[in-house]
Amino acid sequence: MAAGAGLYLEVKPNGSKLWRWKYRLLGKENRYALGSYPALPLKEAREAVEAARKLVMKGIHPTQQKKLDRLQIGVEHANTFEVIAREWVGFRDWEEVTKKRRLNMLERVVFPYIGSMPAKQITPVHILDILKRADKQNGNSVAWEAKRTMSAVFEFAVSTLRAAADPVYPVRKALVANKTQHKRPLSSSDIGQLLADVDGHGGNYQTQCAFNLMWLTLARPSEVIEAEWAEFDLDAAIWRIPAERMKKRKEHLIPLPQQAVALLRSMHPISGSRKHVFPHRDERSKPMVTASFRQMLNALSWAGKFSPHATRTTGSTRLNEMGYSADWIERQLAHEEPNSVRRTYNHADYFKDRADMMQQWANLLDQWKQAAIKAASAESPATAPEGGTSQPQQ
Repeated sequence: MAAGAGLYLEVKPNGSKLWRWKYRLLGKENRYALGSYPALPLKEAREAVEAARKLVMKGIHPTQQKKLDRLQIGVEHANTFEVIAREWVGFRDWEEVTKKRRLNMLERVVFPYIGSMPAKQITPVHILDILKRADKQNGNSVAWEAKRTMSAVFEFAVSTLRAAADPVYPVRKALVANKTQHKRPLSSSDIGQLLADVDGHGGNYQTQCAFNLMWLTLARPSEVIEAEWAEFDLDAAIWRIPAERMKKRKEHLIPLPQQAVALLRSMHPISGSRKHVFPHRDERSKPMVTASFRQMLNALSWAGKFSPHATRTTGSTRLNEMGYSADWIERQLAHEEPNSVRRTYNHADYFKDRADMMQQWANLLDQWKQAAIKAASAESPATAPEGGTSQPQQ
């Protein structure tokens, strides 16, 4: 059935009706399948013919263009943000532990919202929504990390012709600057108050234990929360972190002060049957996440004044002030000797010296905490129960 201008309806023996358009290109007659009727009504069929006619005038076969368009759509959908982001992380010259942490952030903060979208379809509106959500739910520092990471991924996508522009750029100034002094060392009184507040926190006991273990060993937050029971010899008071979990990819031995051993023994009845000392709240086969620290610090009103990353800076500062050898301190922090010649010939672990140093450090932490508790009790005697003094919640 002809509909004019080369458009006609072809009726198949099975009763199906298909729109066809007859046209000539380079002196040869061709047929172009538009779609079926009534799914494609006459008006839309004529509009499709008009679009196809414009292609023919340019010397392009509509059928070939349709195949090309489908291929292009397939390529775009194969190049989702998550695919490109994982490829970008894989190309980074980072240690595996660093790649793992960056992917963890993307999986928690970014992928749930734009991971399955083709990179070309992501707009500044999508990015702004993620940044606002991350700032509210995960904290300002995580939002900034997400912003930097997404921008780097889009830069990579543009350079590999999988995106036309970086949608992060128009909203790059939407976040309030992160004013937390992450690396500011705390004073002894600040340390005491922080630890007293944490001990008095009515939240998750294992979060408190993980936080205290970080202070007692000066290990990195990630090294603490991902700690496995197999790494500890509590009788020998040694924590042996394997190379694959260390930033510098070298095994690290940490002496455990008595307080750390006692803390770990208190955790054993809770998680000793599991792989991780501090298992995830919901997925018990996985370790807890650093967001647990952030949530606790938020509840204690310490979030804007202290970041867990400042623990090591604080420990280094105070131990240096106490006159301990810089070599012992740097080895305790698993820092690499900057002098290449000295690094080659200085293999000393200083384990015994570090054990003595960290035991004194742990004792000082207890003293500072008790001083804070005593000061708080003196300021508010009315809170003490009759016949005694107030005690910190354990």
